[in-house]
Amino acid sequence: MPWNLDSDRPIFMQILERIRVDIISGRYQPGDKLPSVRELAAEAAVNPNTMQRAFAELERTGLVHSKRTNGRFITEDREMIETLKVDIAKEKIQLFLDSMEQLGYDKEQILALMSQTLDGKGEQ
Repeated sequence: MPWNLDSDRPIFMQILERIRVDIISGRYQPGDKLPSVRELAAEAAVNPNTMQRAFAELERTGLVHSKRTNGRFITEDREMIETLKVDIAKEKIQLFLDSMEQLGYDKEQILALMSQTLDGKGEQ
């Protein structure tokens, strides 16, 4: 999957978000070894130092851990991964709700529109 990085936000934050999504979506399974910093940096077309910074943050949060010279591995703590997944989903929902409120929708209208869309009736 291509790395679509933009210049509006810090690159290391976008990398961090991308790897988190890859973990919570199952692309990387608990206990999997991550590609090396250099491999991922080349794939994302970024400086290895930028990738290293994102990896360091992943380690700080406990989502990833190092095994000396063997590389970096995804945590095996499935509960941590599921909690992160729920937290990210809630953030995205809140952004959506904020956007809908800016458009002038109230809670009931948002729910009705979502229901119509999920039922396929919201298509035009």
